[in-house]
Amino acid sequence: MGWMCKTCLNRNAWPFGGGNLIRIGVLALQGSVEEHLKMLSNLQEVRAIPVKTLSDIKRVDGIILPGGESTTQAKLLRDFDLFHELRDRIKGGLPVWGTCAGLILLAKNVINEQAHLGVMDVTVRRNAYGRQLDSFSRMVTLPPVSCNPVELVFIRAPWIEAVHDSATVLAKCNGHIVAARQGRMLGTAFHPELTQDASFHRYFVDIVSQAS
Repeated sequence: MGWMCKTCLNRNAWPFGGGNLIRIGVLALQGSVEEHLKMLSNLQEVRAIPVKTLSDIKRVDGIILPGGESTTQAKLLRDFDLFHELRDRIKGGLPVWGTCAGLILLAKNVINEQAHLGVMDVTVRRNAYGRQLDSFSRMVTLPPVSCNPVELVFIRAPWIEAVHDSATVLAKCNGHIVAARQGRMLGTAFHPELTQDASFHRYFVDIVSQAS
């Protein structure tokens, strides 16, 4: 067997066995829900769950807030009485990953907009990369996430202006912060679910497994 980095070796030793499944939810109110569910369903030891109700939030081991429209998602969270339960569970240690709009939902500071869940110590600029027509992708090497270059897809994407307190930078693109982590919270400005590479989904499963 050829050389394998520590990240990949750790993933071959997940603390699951005997049919135990880790339950990863995807907030299923708006946005790229099906794409995340499909990526998760291809991962060993993972049960992918669309999250639409309070009982769904209570039964997952980790949750993904998908790309889409952050203001619409925040409104729907309140309309369906999910907002406070989700925020409380995240504050209580529920692992969470926000992609694009989901990152905006997590941020404590959003430039020119009121914060939503306000749980992650980052400042985010909404639609920082411009319009839909300005969408692009890049191949970036991210040792904490994968041994190989990872494709980053940006669609009307935000970027992270600054990280604060215990939040740390995971990745930059064109000089801007595009991924950060704070404990069990992960935020990415791009859309891993729109690629064929499950590295970031595996990375999030690692976070959830370590919290279990």
